[in-house]
Amino acid sequence: MTQPIPIRRAARTPGRDLTHVVMWSGGITSWATARHVIAQHGAASTVLLFADTLIEDEDLYTFNEQASAQLGVPITRVADGRDPWQVFEDKRWLGNTQLAHCALELKLKMCRHWLAGNPDLAFDNTVLYVGLDWSEPERIPGNRASWEPWRAEYPLTEPPYRDKDQLRGEARAAGLIDPRLYRLGFAHNNCGGMCVKGGQAQWIRLLKVFPERYARAEAAEAKMRRLLGKDVSILRDRRGGQTKPLTLATLRHRIEEQPEQLDLFDEGGCGCFTTTAAQEVAA
Repeated sequence: MTQPIPIRRAARTPGRDLTHVVMWSGGITSWATARHVIAQHGAASTVLLFADTLIEDEDLYTFNEQASAQLGVPITRVADGRDPWQVFEDKRWLGNTQLAHCALELKLKMCRHWLAGNPDLAFDNTVLYVGLDWSEPERIPGNRASWEPWRAEYPLTEPPYRDKDQLRGEARAAGLIDPRLYRLGFAHNNCGGMCVKGGQAQWIRLLKVFPERYARAEAAEAKMRRLLGKDVSILRDRRGGQTKPLTLATLRHRIEEQPEQLDLFDEGGCGCFTTTAAQEVAA
């Protein structure tokens, strides 16, 4: 595992007491959050902090480059050196829709490590900004706890309220690409469409448009099952009123043989920096 290396230190501008750090995911809400922060506080005192999971879609990096140029702030990249599948092996726990160590190890810990390693970013002169919006207030308490003792703010929870489609349109109007994961129907532009907290609909879509990525995830899940010697899986099968493991191999067979029995509405969602992650950091 490599240590996170900051690409640049937070800029200090005379007359500005605070440094404003945007938790940059490469998604549309992090761009909208950064745009708001820069409009309010200026580019010179803003940092765009990006934790790279190493399984991102190519369009995410292109979007990062274009957005960085458009906003006038370079991307500060940190990386653990592992991807989520390697984290699961190291932790001997297969990430799933309920708990994913990848978010803790590759995002939260990396960003906190970078913050703590920069003496300019003391708790009392640094504000963090996260791209949660008005549609997900239930995530804010856990998210805020995960960043303590730094203060976290959520500009997109305040008016004017806009959904992701509107924000995507504003980004296109600003000259940015519309990342292909969004165009293909994925809810998030993260982890190459392979988020283990996503539901069946996400994985069905992944098999259709990126079969090689699905095969990689299926193989990684099968390897973890052999390593642990347990009936574990990323997904859950809730048919018949009982919950049991649903492997990606089984889901693929159902897609091929019984598509009418699939849950096309189970999108799931990215759960990075949840209360569980905050509790693990505190422990």
